[in-house]
Amino acid sequence: MESIVAASADLARGEVEARVALAALPERVFRALTSAEICDWWVRPGVFDTRTWTGDVRVGGLWETTGIGQTGPYRMAGAFIAIEAPRRLAHTWTVVGAPGGVSTVTYDLEPAGQGTRLTLHHAGLNVAPICEATWKGWETSLARLAELMRS
Repeated sequence: MESIVAASADLARGEVEARVALAALPERVFRALTSAEICDWWVRPGVFDTRTWTGDVRVGGLWETTGIGQTGPYRMAGAFIAIEAPRRLAHTWTVVGAPGGVSTVTYDLEPAGQGTRLTLHHAGLNVAPICEATWKGWETSLARLAELMRS
């Protein structure tokens, strides 16, 4: 299964969309989206390196991740707003202490043969440079997720 990430950003609307085909069933992909496995794929070499992840995976439950970025430590946090395992997951997203406020990430997982087609939509990125950086971050993170799902 080809694992090329197709991502785009609409800077005026503050939205990122990405699609990738993954060589794992939706249940396996969903687990990678909702566990400390995030530390293995939520990365962008030279920009951020996710080190910890905790989460209470239920609607209203909170999640948090920490890592090291170009300018030092960072912390991101949010709340789960939709969980339809293993087909859909949505949560809020805040980079604590950074401009831009709260945004929303939605993952839609669709079975595709022996794999999964993942579509990600990240909305509410109201600062254009943050939207652009987030777009690039999702491209590299989803490419890394695709590598992990092949092994």
